[in-house]
Formats: sequence, structure tokens, C-alpha cells
Amino acid sequence: MQRRHFTWTFLSFIIMLAIAFTSCNGGDKPATGNPSDSLSKVASTPPAPPQKKFGLPVDSFAVIEKTIQRNEFLANILELYQVDEPTIALLAVKSKGVFDIRNIRAGNQYTVFCTKDSLQKALYFVYQPNAIDYIVYDLRDSISIYTGKREVTTRTLTASGKIESSLYETFKKAGADPGLAMKLADIYAWSIDFYSIHEGDWFKVVYEQQYIKDEPVELGTIQSAVFSHDGEPFYAFYFQGDTTQPGEYYDEQGKTLRRFFLKAPLKFSHITSRFTMRRFHPVQKRWKAHLGTDYAAGTGTPIIATGNGVVTESQFSRFNGNYVKIRHNNTYTTQYLHMSRRAVKGGQHVRQGQVIGYVGSTGLATGPHVCYRFWKNNKQVDPLRQKFPSAEPISQSNLPVFDQYKQQQRQQLEAIQIAAATN
Repeated sequence: MQRRHFTWTFLSFIIMLAIAFTSCNGGDKPATGNPSDSLSKVASTPPAPPQKKFGLPVDSFAVIEKTIQRNEFLANILELYQVDEPTIALLAVKSKGVFDIRNIRAGNQYTVFCTKDSLQKALYFVYQPNAIDYIVYDLRDSISIYTGKREVTTRTLTASGKIESSLYETFKKAGADPGLAMKLADIYAWSIDFYSIHEGDWFKVVYEQQYIKDEPVELGTIQSAVFSHDGEPFYAFYFQGDTTQPGEYYDEQGKTLRRFFLKAPLKFSHITSRFTMRRFHPVQKRWKAHLGTDYAAGTGTPIIATGNGVVTESQFSRFNGNYVKIRHNNTYTTQYLHMSRRAVKGGQHVRQGQVIGYVGSTGLATGPHVCYRFWKNNKQVDPLRQKFPSAEPISQSNLPVFDQYKQQQRQQLEAIQIAAATN
């Protein structure tokens, strides 16, 4: 009897012990509020990555950010941060294959990474020629120089407006980047005379804008545009049929907007005198033929070649002043007069849009301008009345892809509401 009582007592103890063990381990239901669980979670959270700028850990240095001032050079900047002359000289030599330090310009940003002490000796110097690119000068024991780019994101934006004055002012009043005006002028340089645009003309643009940390830094490619001039819409669609070649702008029919000649030798100015057989000369005070087109612009404004060719003359004469003459082929020749200075030499090959000189008032001139003269088959003609063939159109194999892309872009353009100017 006593033995049976002992057996039941022992079994009861074993059962209670098993129940207690199960409760301590939570059974099928996980325990809550266990301090060890919280510690485990905290320990598994990865530490925050160190903050970096130009690939360098900011917390490891005293970081100084400034702007290049006028008459300030790399040498006198680095001397302020305890870099000796032999090191600066060696840096200039090593930098030649990466970035010429003579190209450092006032107004651009630079950053110095210094030691965290009262001496503040420079360990790295970073120069930014623009908002995206940068050059790192590692000034530690072994000097090295390398380049990098900041992380850029690209967004697609739109802009529109009605012409009230100049294209530049219209973009500005519409709240768009005025730099788009220059890009549009380049795109339509062969088809629209921007010296004759007037109130009532309008435009719509789909373009890319580059950002760094939500700050706009540079304009990207204009994807498509329509510019209405004198009631006629001019379309432009950027298309790259071959990834090995840069893209071009085409109209609705797939014809390139690039023509044999540009409309004018200046990007922006205004015509003061057209080609005519009878004009009262402002200097000679008599009626005579004016076999050129005068474009007024400020002294020093770049003059560009209106087409590819070879410079046949680059010299000075009493009446023409500094001038350049270009033979484009057996049919066409152009001449640019009254330059303040010339930028090309005789025999030099030039490309369309290349700067060949700068506006001036040398020779027989009353004010700064360029007289643009144009020959066809050895006869001087009015360039504004000439019609030139376009370059190669889109190939037949790429035409279906272009048509699909064009339709997508046209839908975007049609959806844009023309912005009203804001004062």
C-alpha cells in the first residue's frame, strides 16, 4: 500500500515538472515581453552607413566647402591648408593627364577634407567643374588624382509658352529654364529664323532634367517639341536609330531637321539690313547695292560657320575689316565681315556651327555687326531666299519604330496646355 502511494506521488511530480518546462519555453504560443528577445532584435539591426561625399567619409575629416574666387588658383588655395610648394608642384605635373589645373575657373565649387585638429592640413581637395563631374586630389603620402561623377537622376518635364518678346524672355516668364531657348534654337536652326519670330508664335517642349538630391543641375535632351511660327507648326522628334551613333531630330515624315546651311551665322541677334540692290549706305552716304545680310549683335558675340567647308581667306582689308571666307563645295561660298577678331586660318577645315570669329566693327562699319555674304555658282544671292536639301532621312528599316515613338511623343505634346506668361 505504501509502495503504491509512493509510485503515484512520483508520477504526479514528473507530470508537474513537464508542465512547468513547457510553460517556460512558451509551448506553441510565443512568449511576449521577453527582455532577451528585445536585446536580440536590437543587436541584429545593422549600423547606419557612414555619410559620404565624393566617396569620402565625411565624419573622418573637417570638411570645408567654398567657391573659387577671381584671381584665386589651386596653389594659393592649398597653401591656406598647409600644403607645401613641392607637393603643389608635383600635383600639377601628375594632374596633366587627368585635369589641367589651369582650367580651374572662378565661380565653381571646391571642397577641402582636412585633419580634425587645429592645424587643419588638407588631405583631399575636390574641384567641381560643373554640378555633376568632380576631380579628387589625394594629398596624402602618395599623391593621386582621379575623377568621378555625382549620382544623377533624370526626370521628364514639359514646358510651353506664347511668344511676347524674345524666346529667352518667354521661357523665363513662363517659369521654365531659359537654357531651353538655346537648345530649341540649335534644333530649329535650319528651319526657323529666330530673328523673325513674333507675338502669337508658341511652343511646347518635352525634355529631360537632371537632378542631384532633388536639386535641378543640368538640362538633358529635348525629346520632342513643336514650334508654331506664322501659323505653321514645326515638329521635332529626337530619335536614335543606331545605338553606335548619336541621335538626330526629325520632322513628322522622318526627315532630319539638319540642313545643308544654317539660317544665320549668329544664334541670337536681329537683322538690321537685308540683301538688296538699292540701299543708302550709312557711311558713304549714297545709294548702292548691299549684297549681304547684316546681323547686329554685341562686340565679341561668337560668329559661326553656317556650313561645313574650307577657309579660303582669313585676313583684314580696308572695307571688310577682319573677315573670313569659306568654300563649302563647288556651288556655295560664304563670307563673314567686320569681325573684332578671327578664330580660324586659311586652309583650315571647319564644321557647321564652329566658331570662326567674333562680332566687331572693323572696316567700313558704323557699329558692331556681321555682314553675311552668300555665293551660289559664283553669283552673290540672298541666303534667306535659298532652299537647301536636307540630310539623310530615317532608314526604311527604322521607320516603323520611329512612327511608334513619334505617336507617343505627339500625344504628350498635345496634352500640354500652353502656359500663360507670369510677370
